[in-house]
Amino acid sequence: MDYMKAFLIGGLLCLLGQILIDKTKLTPARILVSYVVAGVILGGLGLYAPFADFAGAGATVPLTGFGYTLAKGVKEAVDKDGFLGILTGGLKATAGGITAAVFFGLLAGLIFKPKDKS
Repeated sequence: MDYMKAFLIGGLLCLLGQILIDKTKLTPARILVSYVVAGVILGGLGLYAPFADFAGAGATVPLTGFGYTLAKGVKEAVDKDGFLGILTGGLKATAGGITAAVFFGLLAGLIFKPKDKS
C-alpha cells in the first residue's frame, strides 16, 4: 500500500506540473522553482512533514521534497548552530542530492554526445 500511495501522490504532483505547463504561460523552469519554493514554505510552516509521512517517496522525491529538505535542514541547523545555521543548514541537508545530480549529469555528458538544438 505504501508503494501505491507514493505512486499516486508523486503522480499527482507531476500531473499538476504538466497541467501548469500545458495550460499556463509559465515556463518549465519557473514551475520547477515554484515547486521548490512551495516545499520550503510548507516545510517551514510545518505542513509538509505530515504530508511526507503519509505519502512517503511520493512527496519526498519530487522537487517539493527538495524544498522541504532545505527548510528542515535550515530549521535543525538554526536550533543547533544559531544564526549561522541559516547559511549552512540547507546545504548540509541536501548535499547528497546535489552531489548525485552533478555527478550523474557529468556522467551523462561524458557518455552521450551533446548536440545543438538547431
